[in-house]
Amino acid sequence: MDSNTSFTLAIEDLTVSFDGFKAVDSLNFYLDENELHVVIGPNGAGKTTVLDLICGKTKSTSGSIKFLNKELTNMSEHAIVNEGVGRKFQTPSIYENLSVLENLEISYPHGRGVYGSLMFKRSDKVLAKIKETAKEIMLLDDLDTEAGLLSHGQKQWLEIGMLLIQDPQLLMLDEPVAGMSVKEREQTADLLKKICKGRSVLVIEHDMEFVERIAHKVTVLHQGKILATGNMDEVQKDPKVIEVYLGH
Repeated sequence: MDSNTSFTLAIEDLTVSFDGFKAVDSLNFYLDENELHVVIGPNGAGKTTVLDLICGKTKSTSGSIKFLNKELTNMSEHAIVNEGVGRKFQTPSIYENLSVLENLEISYPHGRGVYGSLMFKRSDKVLAKIKETAKEIMLLDDLDTEAGLLSHGQKQWLEIGMLLIQDPQLLMLDEPVAGMSVKEREQTADLLKKICKGRSVLVIEHDMEFVERIAHKVTVLHQGKILATGNMDEVQKDPKVIEVYLGH
Protein backbone atom coordinates (compact mmCIF):
# COMPACT_ATOMS: atom_id res chain seq x y z
CA MET A 1 0.00 0.00 0.00
CA ASP A 2 1.25 3.47 -0.82
CA SER A 3 2.09 5.39 2.35
CA ASN A 4 -0.46 8.08 2.84
CA THR A 5 0.60 11.18 4.74
CA SER A 6 -2.73 11.36 6.55
CA PHE A 7 -1.79 8.39 8.75
CA THR A 8 -0.16 9.19 12.06
CA LEU A 9 1.27 5.69 12.05
CA ALA A 10 1.73 3.31 9.13
CA ILE A 11 3.16 -0.13 9.87
CA GLU A 12 3.87 -2.33 6.84
CA ASP A 13 5.09 -5.95 6.62
CA LEU A 14 6.47 -5.72 10.14
CA THR A 15 8.06 -8.92 11.39
CA VAL A 16 10.13 -9.73 14.44
CA SER A 17 11.53 -13.19 15.14
CA PHE A 18 12.96 -14.36 18.45
CA ASP A 19 14.98 -17.55 17.81
CA GLY A 20 12.85 -18.47 14.81
CA PHE A 21 9.56 -17.74 16.59
CA LYS A 22 7.66 -14.94 14.85
CA ALA A 23 6.25 -12.81 17.67
CA VAL A 24 4.94 -10.36 15.07
CA ASP A 25 4.35 -11.73 11.60
CA SER A 26 4.05 -9.48 8.47
CA LEU A 27 1.90 -6.94 10.29
CA ASN A 28 0.12 -4.13 8.41
CA PHE A 29 -1.49 -1.57 10.68
CA TYR A 30 -2.64 2.03 10.13
CA LEU A 31 -3.57 4.64 12.70
CA ASP A 32 -5.37 7.82 11.71
CA GLU A 33 -5.01 11.30 13.17
CA ASN A 34 -7.08 11.83 16.33
CA GLU A 35 -7.98 8.15 16.40
CA LEU A 36 -8.32 6.13 19.59
CA HIS A 37 -7.41 2.60 18.52
CA VAL A 38 -7.43 -0.35 20.91
CA VAL A 39 -5.47 -3.55 20.30
CA ILE A 40 -6.86 -6.64 21.98
CA GLY A 41 -5.97 -10.31 21.81
CA PRO A 42 -5.15 -13.30 23.99
CA ASN A 43 -1.90 -13.46 25.97
CA GLY A 44 1.09 -14.06 23.71
CA ALA A 45 -0.65 -12.45 20.72
CA GLY A 46 2.22 -9.96 20.32
CA LYS A 47 0.45 -6.84 21.62
CA THR A 48 3.20 -5.49 23.87
CA THR A 49 5.84 -6.48 21.30
CA VAL A 50 4.15 -4.18 18.77
CA LEU A 51 4.48 -1.26 21.21
CA ASP A 52 8.11 -2.25 21.88
CA LEU A 53 8.77 -2.14 18.13
CA ILE A 54 7.11 1.26 17.65
CA CYS A 55 9.03 2.89 20.51
CA GLY A 56 12.36 1.30 19.51
CA LYS A 57 12.76 -0.92 22.58
CA THR A 58 12.82 -3.95 20.27
CA LYS A 59 14.25 -3.85 16.74
CA SER A 60 12.27 -5.45 13.93
CA THR A 61 13.63 -8.24 11.75
CA SER A 62 12.02 -6.64 8.69
CA GLY A 63 9.32 -4.20 7.64
CA SER A 64 8.59 -0.53 8.11
CA ILE A 65 7.16 1.71 10.84
CA LYS A 66 6.40 5.23 9.66
CA PHE A 67 5.32 7.91 12.12
CA LEU A 68 4.05 11.06 10.37
CA ASN A 69 5.77 9.64 7.30
CA LYS A 70 9.16 9.31 9.02
CA GLU A 71 10.79 5.86 9.26
CA LEU A 72 11.34 4.84 12.91
CA THR A 73 12.88 1.38 12.57
CA ASN A 74 16.51 2.59 12.74
CA MET A 75 16.00 5.31 15.35
CA SER A 76 16.98 5.06 19.01
CA GLU A 77 14.29 5.03 21.72
CA HIS A 78 15.34 8.54 22.75
CA ALA A 79 15.09 9.89 19.19
CA ILE A 80 11.62 8.34 18.80
CA VAL A 81 10.42 10.10 21.98
CA ASN A 82 11.80 13.37 20.62
CA GLU A 83 9.84 12.83 17.40
CA GLY A 84 6.63 12.89 19.46
CA VAL A 85 5.90 9.28 20.43
CA GLY A 86 5.01 8.80 24.11
CA ARG A 87 4.55 5.48 25.84
CA LYS A 88 3.21 4.45 29.20
CA PHE A 89 4.14 1.01 30.48
CA GLN A 90 1.99 -1.22 32.68
CA THR A 91 3.63 -0.20 35.95
CA PRO A 92 3.63 3.54 36.58
CA SER A 93 7.10 5.08 36.68
CA ILE A 94 6.55 8.24 38.65
CA TYR A 95 8.82 9.88 41.21
CA GLU A 96 7.02 8.75 44.39
CA ASN A 97 8.81 11.20 46.72
CA LEU A 98 8.18 14.27 44.57
CA SER A 99 4.93 16.24 44.41
CA VAL A 100 2.51 15.99 41.49
CA LEU A 101 3.70 19.42 40.37
CA GLU A 102 7.39 18.38 40.47
CA ASN A 103 6.66 15.17 38.55
CA LEU A 104 5.01 17.20 35.78
CA GLU A 105 7.78 19.80 35.88
CA ILE A 106 10.54 17.21 35.42
CA SER A 107 8.65 15.84 32.42
CA TYR A 108 8.29 19.25 30.76
CA PRO A 109 10.43 19.22 27.58
CA HIS A 110 12.94 21.86 28.75
CA GLY A 111 13.27 20.30 32.16
CA ARG A 112 14.21 16.84 30.86
CA GLY A 113 16.02 14.87 33.48
CA VAL A 114 16.83 15.84 37.04
CA TYR A 115 19.87 17.91 36.07
CA GLY A 116 17.81 19.80 33.50
CA SER A 117 15.22 20.68 36.11
CA LEU A 118 17.83 22.03 38.55
CA MET A 119 18.97 24.50 35.90
CA PHE A 120 15.42 25.25 35.03
CA LYS A 121 13.45 28.25 36.24
CA ARG A 122 9.75 27.64 36.83
CA SER A 123 8.36 30.31 34.50
CA ASP A 124 4.71 31.37 34.25
CA LYS A 125 4.49 29.58 30.91
CA VAL A 126 5.66 26.31 32.45
CA LEU A 127 3.40 26.71 35.46
CA ALA A 128 0.42 27.39 33.19
CA LYS A 129 1.19 24.23 31.21
CA ILE A 130 1.57 22.19 34.42
CA LYS A 131 -1.81 23.43 35.71
CA GLU A 132 -3.53 22.82 32.38
CA THR A 133 -2.16 19.26 32.29
CA ALA A 134 -3.04 18.64 35.96
CA LYS A 135 -6.61 19.76 35.30
CA GLU A 136 -6.84 17.41 32.32
CA ILE A 137 -5.67 14.42 34.42
CA MET A 138 -7.99 15.41 37.32
CA LEU A 139 -5.14 16.24 39.70
CA LEU A 140 -5.34 20.04 39.83
CA ASP A 141 -6.26 19.94 43.53
CA ASP A 142 -3.35 17.58 44.24
CA LEU A 143 -0.41 19.57 42.83
CA ASP A 144 1.33 19.71 46.23
CA THR A 145 0.56 16.09 47.12
CA GLU A 146 3.49 13.68 47.23
CA ALA A 147 2.98 11.30 44.31
CA GLY A 148 3.50 8.23 46.50
CA LEU A 149 0.33 9.14 48.44
CA LEU A 150 -1.94 9.11 45.37
CA SER A 151 -4.37 6.25 44.73
CA HIS A 152 -3.39 3.63 42.15
CA GLY A 153 -5.62 5.25 39.53
CA GLN A 154 -4.29 8.73 40.23
CA LYS A 155 -0.71 7.48 39.82
CA GLN A 156 -1.68 6.15 36.39
CA TRP A 157 -3.21 9.53 35.50
CA LEU A 158 -0.09 11.33 36.69
CA GLU A 159 2.02 9.20 34.42
CA ILE A 160 -0.30 9.95 31.50
CA GLY A 161 0.10 13.64 32.42
CA MET A 162 3.90 13.29 32.39
CA LEU A 163 3.57 12.15 28.78
CA LEU A 164 0.90 14.70 27.83
CA ILE A 165 3.02 17.64 29.00
CA GLN A 166 5.53 16.66 26.29
CA ASP A 167 2.70 17.02 23.77
CA PRO A 168 3.22 13.75 21.87
CA GLN A 169 1.40 13.22 18.57
CA LEU A 170 1.12 9.51 19.36
CA LEU A 171 0.41 8.25 22.86
CA MET A 172 0.65 4.52 23.58
CA LEU A 173 -0.83 3.02 26.75
CA ASP A 174 -0.38 -0.56 27.91
CA GLU A 175 -3.38 -1.73 29.98
CA PRO A 176 -4.11 1.68 31.51
CA VAL A 177 -7.03 0.56 33.72
CA ALA A 178 -5.52 -2.60 35.22
CA GLY A 179 -6.14 -2.61 38.97
CA MET A 180 -8.38 0.46 38.95
CA SER A 181 -11.67 0.89 40.77
CA VAL A 182 -14.88 1.06 38.73
CA LYS A 183 -15.12 4.83 39.19
CA GLU A 184 -11.46 5.32 38.18
CA ARG A 185 -12.07 3.25 35.03
CA GLU A 186 -14.98 5.49 34.08
CA GLN A 187 -12.88 8.61 34.69
CA THR A 188 -10.00 7.14 32.68
CA ALA A 189 -12.36 6.42 29.78
CA ASP A 190 -13.42 10.08 29.79
CA LEU A 191 -9.78 11.18 30.01
CA LEU A 192 -8.73 9.09 27.00
CA LYS A 193 -11.66 10.36 24.96
CA LYS A 194 -10.49 13.91 25.69
CA ILE A 195 -6.81 13.39 24.96
CA CYS A 196 -7.37 11.84 21.53
CA LYS A 197 -8.63 15.20 20.29
CA GLY A 198 -5.43 16.53 18.78
CA ARG A 199 -3.39 13.32 18.85
CA SER A 200 -3.61 9.62 18.11
CA VAL A 201 -3.88 7.17 20.99
CA LEU A 202 -3.02 3.48 20.81
CA VAL A 203 -4.18 1.37 23.75
CA ILE A 204 -3.62 -2.28 24.67
CA GLU A 205 -6.38 -3.53 26.91
CA HIS A 206 -8.01 -6.70 28.26
CA ASP A 207 -11.06 -5.14 29.85
CA MET A 208 -13.73 -5.48 27.16
CA GLU A 209 -16.25 -3.22 28.84
CA PHE A 210 -13.61 -0.48 28.89
CA VAL A 211 -12.66 -1.12 25.25
CA GLU A 212 -16.29 -0.80 24.24
CA ARG A 213 -16.49 2.52 26.04
CA ILE A 214 -13.45 4.17 24.42
CA ALA A 215 -12.48 2.61 21.11
CA HIS A 216 -13.05 4.25 17.75
CA LYS A 217 -11.48 1.18 16.20
CA VAL A 218 -10.39 -2.22 17.50
CA THR A 219 -7.72 -4.54 16.13
CA VAL A 220 -7.55 -8.15 17.29
CA LEU A 221 -4.09 -9.70 17.29
CA HIS A 222 -3.55 -13.44 17.42
CA GLN A 223 -0.17 -15.17 17.17
CA GLY A 224 1.50 -12.04 15.81
CA LYS A 225 -1.03 -11.52 13.02
CA ILE A 226 -4.12 -9.34 12.68
CA LEU A 227 -7.26 -11.40 13.00
CA ALA A 228 -9.77 -8.57 12.54
CA THR A 229 -10.05 -4.77 12.52
CA GLY A 230 -13.16 -2.64 12.76
CA ASN A 231 -15.47 -1.11 15.32
CA MET A 232 -16.19 -3.08 18.49
CA ASP A 233 -19.49 -4.39 17.17
CA GLU A 234 -18.00 -5.75 13.92
CA VAL A 235 -15.07 -7.32 15.70
CA GLN A 236 -17.23 -9.01 18.35
CA LYS A 237 -19.37 -10.60 15.63
CA ASP A 238 -16.40 -11.84 13.59
CA PRO A 239 -16.45 -15.68 13.59
CA LYS A 240 -12.62 -15.89 13.69
CA VAL A 241 -12.52 -13.66 16.75
CA ILE A 242 -15.27 -15.62 18.50
CA GLU A 243 -13.37 -18.84 17.84
CA VAL A 244 -10.09 -17.51 19.26
CA TYR A 245 -11.69 -16.02 22.35
CA LEU A 246 -14.03 -18.91 23.09
CA GLY A 247 -11.21 -21.33 22.33
CA HIS A 248 -9.22 -19.75 25.18
